Amino acid sequence: MLDNLTNRLSGVIKNLRGNARLTESNIQDALREVRMALLEADVALPVVKSFIAQIKERALGQEVMGSLTPGQALVGVVNDELVKLMGEKNDALNLAAVPPAIVLMAGLQGAGKTTTVGKLAKLLKETQKKKILVVSADVYRPAAIEQLKLLAEQVGVEWFPSDSQQKPVDIARAAVDHAKRHFFDVLMVDTAGRLAIDEAMMAEIKAVHTAINPVETLFVVDAMQGQDAVNTAQAFNEALPLTGVILTKMDGDSRGGAALSVRHITGKPIKFIGVGEKVSGLEAFHPDRIASRILGMGDVLSLIEEVQKGIDQDEAAAMAKKLKSGKGFDLEDFKAQMQQMKKMGGMSNLLEKMPGQLGQMAKGIQGAEAEKSMRRIEGIINSMTMEERRKPELLKASRKRRIAAGSGVTVQEVNRLLNQFEQTQKMMKQFSAKGGLMKMMRGMKGMMPGM
Repeated sequence: MLDNLTNRLSGVIKNLRGNARLTESNIQDALREVRMALLEADVALPVVKSFIAQIKERALGQEVMGSLTPGQALVGVVNDELVKLMGEKNDALNLAAVPPAIVLMAGLQGAGKTTTVGKLAKLLKETQKKKILVVSADVYRPAAIEQLKLLAEQVGVEWFPSDSQQKPVDIARAAVDHAKRHFFDVLMVDTAGRLAIDEAMMAEIKAVHTAINPVETLFVVDAMQGQDAVNTAQAFNEALPLTGVILTKMDGDSRGGAALSVRHITGKPIKFIGVGEKVSGLEAFHPDRIASRILGMGDVLSLIEEVQKGIDQDEAAAMAKKLKSGKGFDLEDFKAQMQQMKKMGGMSNLLEKMPGQLGQMAKGIQGAEAEKSMRRIEGIINSMTMEERRKPELLKASRKRRIAAGSGVTVQEVNRLLNQFEQTQKMMKQFSAKGGLMKMMRGMKGMMPGM
């Protein structure tokens, strides 16, 4: 996410290290690089001009005098201005309405709107304990209604039936009536998308909006479209009273132009970002955390939230108890840890939120390759007997050959897994010992599959 921008800005900061202070001359050179980085990231030109002017004014002002280094001074200023540009704080959904609180989803075809309805429904159900009803008013795309039905089943929320013979306004009204009579907290209405903005589409969604009067009208847009995403958001904003934007496919966008431009151009906040295909891949948009990630300082708060969300508390407590009792960490535990990691989106997803060098490691781990590596490790462990998993010391040459044949890998790969397991086992011993946390952090590289 936003890799290109991060790399360019890191280079600017490094170039300032040799200077004693920020001057008109060196700030001019640095800002030229920042400007190029933003334009390459497909940030809108008016946004770039305003952003650069703000940084220049602050960087040469009294605020940074006496700072430790010019690089640190510039990082502080750029960080503050990035946060301001993206909205300063997370704008949460406003669901304070007489139930049901109606959320209308709008956007172009292919932006991931229907999937986002499922993701948001899951998020609201799990974090706010809402009783949710979803309905599709997309009567043009044959699979849209069925797709939403399957998503509703997957995330455990109610689905209101509709079909392609009905009018979108009639579907929406019927869903509102059903939601009221059955005491739903939230009704989410998915609308039709088009390949491009057209008058018929705008007239239809305006009619649906008027008929149901939603408390939230969210525009879902593909972040990878860059400047086009911002232009589309602006067009929808002129036609509908949008309350916020959801940027999808942020994990695939290395440029970040849409994230930096949307708020400034439309005046509407980014409320969520979509990261990954899984139904758990939706995060609240926090400008300060994204700014921190852009500047290579990681996003530790989001990492903590993700870990808390993905970890089974009972399993974690059982593991802690086992380690404390001195029973040790075996291959069955190793496999369980990997399954927990997969629930949290995999190693690269976790690493990219880490500050400094650990965050840089994520760029060297290709998502598909990391997942493949983890599946291979699970396959090797599954080819062992339960006794072998509990007592890895039993694994001599003949057993290793049998396990390799059973899992379709080489003996060398079995040995590599056992080496990784031994390093992880040592770290777990350190962690369970007094004052072992720092030792464990220093040894973190060893437990990462494929590294």
